[in-house]
Amino acid sequence: MHETSAVGNILNTYLFDPIARAAGVHLEHGHHAVPDHIVIILLIAIALILFAWWLRGKLSVENPGKVQHLVEVIFIAIQNLMREVIGPEYRRFTPLICTLAIYILIGNILGMIPGFISPTSNLNITAACGLSVFVYYNYQGFRKQGFLGYLKHFCGPVLWIAPLLFVIEIISHMARPFSLSVRLFGNIFAEELIIGSLNELFPFIASIPVMFLGLFASTIQAFIFILLTMVYISGAVEQAHEEGHGEGHKESTVHQSADPVAAV
Repeated sequence: MHETSAVGNILNTYLFDPIARAAGVHLEHGHHAVPDHIVIILLIAIALILFAWWLRGKLSVENPGKVQHLVEVIFIAIQNLMREVIGPEYRRFTPLICTLAIYILIGNILGMIPGFISPTSNLNITAACGLSVFVYYNYQGFRKQGFLGYLKHFCGPVLWIAPLLFVIEIISHMARPFSLSVRLFGNIFAEELIIGSLNELFPFIASIPVMFLGLFASTIQAFIFILLTMVYISGAVEQAHEEGHGEGHKESTVHQSADPVAAV
């Protein structure tokens, strides 16, 4: 199903198509230079950059505004969840998680605004998000535990069953970007399809209750995506954390044994 939007058509007709023709690109009749979902993604990216630039100039410790309060509440909520799921090193993963949360949530909701479509209702976009998460958490695992240490993570604690577990774990990990992308795509695509069908069959007001449900579902899908991302990151680095805690515990025991006064 090829989705189109009024905003995408306007920008293609008056901006991207003329640029493409001027560059010598031949466009077939009825085809635009840039797909609609890419146009919407560009708009989201530009809007987020401009918003961040505007908010940076408004930040204040003494007199924070309402927008700053809202952003801080969302940011603190995400960081608290990251602390619970990932552990003490959660801060260095904050840029990815927060960016995914804002990007996916806006992309999910945008389709409910007349003239727009949800870019996350396109499988190419959700697959890109899923693959990005897959590459990122595996990179963090290799970075934290080393190449052999991270591969050992797939083998499990029992040596004789390690070859079987290794194959199963590899297949499981390879399926993760697929499950992330298809889950998000399927839910948002179905939501847009239902709302669009109701708007065609009934007056616009009839789809308003469904749009409220869609807003809730869009938020839940963004939350599930970032929560699974946190779980995958935690799984990639948790062994190193456990080893660190174990070493710290051993050091503490040694110090206590060496100092009877401290032990008492």
